[in-house]
Amino acid sequence: MGDYGVHTRWELAELGYDRALLRRAITAGDLTPLRRDWYADRMCDEDVATAVHSGGVLGCVSALRLLGLWIPPGYTDLHIRRSKALRNSGAPGCRPLRGRPLPTSSAVDPAVYALACAARCMKAEDWIATCDSYLKLRRIDVEELRSDIAPFGGAGVDALLDKTDGRSQSGTESIARVRFRALGFKVVVQPAVDYRIYQGHADLRIGKLLLECDSARFHNQAKDRGNDYTRDRKALVGGWQSMRFAFHHVLHEWDEIVEDVRAYARDDRHRIRSRRAKEALARSRQIDAIGDY
Repeated sequence: MGDYGVHTRWELAELGYDRALLRRAITAGDLTPLRRDWYADRMCDEDVATAVHSGGVLGCVSALRLLGLWIPPGYTDLHIRRSKALRNSGAPGCRPLRGRPLPTSSAVDPAVYALACAARCMKAEDWIATCDSYLKLRRIDVEELRSDIAPFGGAGVDALLDKTDGRSQSGTESIARVRFRALGFKVVVQPAVDYRIYQGHADLRIGKLLLECDSARFHNQAKDRGNDYTRDRKALVGGWQSMRFAFHHVLHEWDEIVEDVRAYARDDRHRIRSRRAKEALARSRQIDAIGDY
């Protein structure tokens, strides 16, 4: 059946809609013609219907958002991939970096193809973060995505995929990781931490400095913040240091974050040299090795 309440004539025919029934459904307002052979029902997604009505399908960033992937702020435009027949009727629409365009046979582009198109429309770090979200959501590794996207990607996409990491738990973490590594920091992703009361993971680690990247989704409630305070306290006792920031800090105060991390690392305070820090690192590696968390 059609995607998100938008259907082709052939899909409706499979449901028993002959020409007479189709006309009655349109007259009753149960179906609305969008363009030739495409119809929207009463429960349709408005963005999908708009994309089809304008001569294409929902694609690129808009499709990825609809499919449940994390999209950074700032991408508010409707992204449409236009059908071949209508591509010259106005704006060209979104397209991948290479390869022949897929037929516009479904109202919403599949995720991999939408990712290929989004590589044109998104900033590199944002695209990497969205790929992290895809890897985590689909529970696949990057090599599977690399294989799937290869017909539409190219060398540029392949290089960006080298920077993805499906272990990332939030877009905040993904963007922070990409930026810190670009600055030359050696960043460990999702390091295991023995918090004494339980074992878990921090978001990122530079030496003995744990970087906690708080997303609004999981760190806004009082209970969540209380857990964060406990983690920071137990990590400190266990030989680590913690620095915590939210997405709005990454978005608006990044230079200050970098200066703080550099100031901490400038005197080698992040180095794992003390007995307690070495014990904490050994325990972290042990937990990762046995999967005991």
